[in-house]
Amino acid sequence: MVKTAANPGGLPIEVLDGFRQQLAANRAQFYRDIASGPFYSYNRPGAKVSEAVIENWWRQGMMGGAKAHYDSIRAFSETDFTEDLKVIAVPTLVMHGDDDQIVPIADSALISAKLLG
Repeated sequence: MVKTAANPGGLPIEVLDGFRQQLAANRAQFYRDIASGPFYSYNRPGAKVSEAVIENWWRQGMMGGAKAHYDSIRAFSETDFTEDLKVIAVPTLVMHGDDDQIVPIADSALISAKLLG
């Protein structure tokens, strides 16, 4: 996900650093903010917000370890799977929503589908 020479459409590292800063400052609020906004698209006009879904997502997030959560931001955003995808030689289904605000489809699934051998 991170913007690099090999991935010019990625997110600037500052965005990901911001996630890490928010998580470190107040992990509970970070998980509430993500769930109540872009993760479930509750930030879209006319969205029907479910507090129960937000609270459940928050609950699940808070069950994990703070260090693992912090480190996972690097793992999901800065790991380059390009070479791994190129050697997969079996039919592979790539599923991804086209309105994903966290990991945009154009910068992930569409590229992955093209790379699959």
